[in-house]
Amino acid sequence: METFGLWSLLPTLVVVLLALFTKRTFESLLGGSLVGFLILAPNKFYSGFIDTLLSVLQDATIAWIVLVCGLFGSLVHLLTVSGGTKAFSDYLLRYVRGRKSALLITWAMGLLIFIDDYLNALTVGTSMKKVTDKFKVPREMLAYIVDSTAAPICVLIPLSTWAIYVAGLLESEGVALAGEGTMAYLKAIPFILYGWIAAIMVPFVATGIVPPLGAMKKAEERAKTGMLVPADSEAIAMEVPEVKHKNPKMLHFVLPILVLIAATIFFEIDALKGIVFALLFTVVYFAIGKVSSLVDAMEGIFSGFKSMLYALAIVVMSFVLKEVNDSLGLTTYIVDAVSPILSKELLPVVAFVSLALVTFSTGSFWGVYAISLPIIVPLAQSMGVDIFLAIGAVISAGAFGSHACFYGDATVLSASATGCNNVAHAITQLPYTLLSGFLSALGYLLLGYLL
Repeated sequence: METFGLWSLLPTLVVVLLALFTKRTFESLLGGSLVGFLILAPNKFYSGFIDTLLSVLQDATIAWIVLVCGLFGSLVHLLTVSGGTKAFSDYLLRYVRGRKSALLITWAMGLLIFIDDYLNALTVGTSMKKVTDKFKVPREMLAYIVDSTAAPICVLIPLSTWAIYVAGLLESEGVALAGEGTMAYLKAIPFILYGWIAAIMVPFVATGIVPPLGAMKKAEERAKTGMLVPADSEAIAMEVPEVKHKNPKMLHFVLPILVLIAATIFFEIDALKGIVFALLFTVVYFAIGKVSSLVDAMEGIFSGFKSMLYALAIVVMSFVLKEVNDSLGLTTYIVDAVSPILSKELLPVVAFVSLALVTFSTGSFWGVYAISLPIIVPLAQSMGVDIFLAIGAVISAGAFGSHACFYGDATVLSASATGCNNVAHAITQLPYTLLSGFLSALGYLLLGYLL
């Protein structure tokens, strides 16, 4: 594949610099994408941008993401208006005695809702804001914990959407026979170091054993003054509607969420089918219980969907940037650049570091899996590297990218659900993601020599 060499790095560099300077994510992605189109075809950059935007919006994956996230906003709206979210938070507050327990409960909820990173981030984020706000926890810290139990947890659970996707790739690559991809994935789980380290890091941060680092320290100092929400959070934060039901019950929150999780599992871990079923159930349940009329519920569905538009715009533009990076040959350039230093001992750590850089730069995680596994698996087999160690390194790289990327979908949704500026969330959690990534790299280096 043709690559543009070092020029392929420029769009991502522009995105990061603009994000740091403007604290705005959508505008930064737009600027980086336009720079990419200028590199690709200076005379046709505008038409190239419009054509790619249309192509992205017609993609089935994007349509799935838009529907899942938008309809989840609808469900959150209904649960909030019913008072169910407030009742659930009030119930938790009976047992939360301080800041540490509030953060640890948030972490525990993230561990339990492991089916899908979107479902995880949106459910935990929206339900825990009131709990952590009482103890003056900055929204950046809440967003970090929510984000840390999204992709890092999903890659460790063989029933998650991430695991099912990778299991299919393992079957297509001949690592496992048809129907046995999940068994192969199970063998790789001990080697998904980033998932383990990022998840275990959270209680150390929550209890203060790992102190606030970098920008998170400033956020903590600001929160002590009562300013829990960082500046410029209004655009991305999900709207908090007024509670209209006079007698809110915790069941108005818990039952729809349980139905959502059960339906998602029943429909073969399809979050779209799960959220549609949960919405239908909630509308009927609220109508029978006289929580809201059918007319009010439908209005709430549209209002909730609308609250997700800015977050969805960021996700769509991140896919436009992904298309630009693919056209520039960014992944191929980085793989080619690191291949000369590959050896049996270094393959796991080089695969992790290089692909972590790719996923962080591109915001493409599952796409990188599809591109890199056909390269890494044969390499590992030919060099005598433990195949599941190599697979674990690739999966870890995707989890790192999802966790750390400024414009990754899980990062955006964690920020939206917790009412936190997306760039502020990404910057404050970066020291922890980099620390987890560094420890993961050390682990792969050691395992490369030991196994």
